[in-house]
Amino acid sequence: MTKPLLILIAGPYRSGTNGDPDLIAQNLARLEEASGPIFRLGHVPMIGEWVALPTLRTLETADSGEGDVMYETAHRLLQHCDAVLRLPGESSGADKDVEIAQERGLPVYRSLAEIPAA
Repeated sequence: MTKPLLILIAGPYRSGTNGDPDLIAQNLARLEEASGPIFRLGHVPMIGEWVALPTLRTLETADSGEGDVMYETAHRLLQHCDAVLRLPGESSGADKDVEIAQERGLPVYRSLAEIPAA
């Protein structure tokens, strides 16, 4: 493989948090932990929340429908991504990301060890 891949990191973000900001932050930190190793393999890591959260902050409250923006951002990103890394943990959003990736014929990795170097 010579071309770096844009890899969407999918896993729990809000799942299992009951809206607790500290638990949500812990979930985001777990997603972000995979970004360095992906970068070191020669690829570009992407997390949907990196794009969706600033977008949510700039939309009018009536326009945002928070869940819609979060899911829609990931779906749009998947039109540009080359692969998905699905981290462990229950997450309907991450499961949907995997479903979309598989429909598009993209590789879905279940661990960092499965990702080939660029």
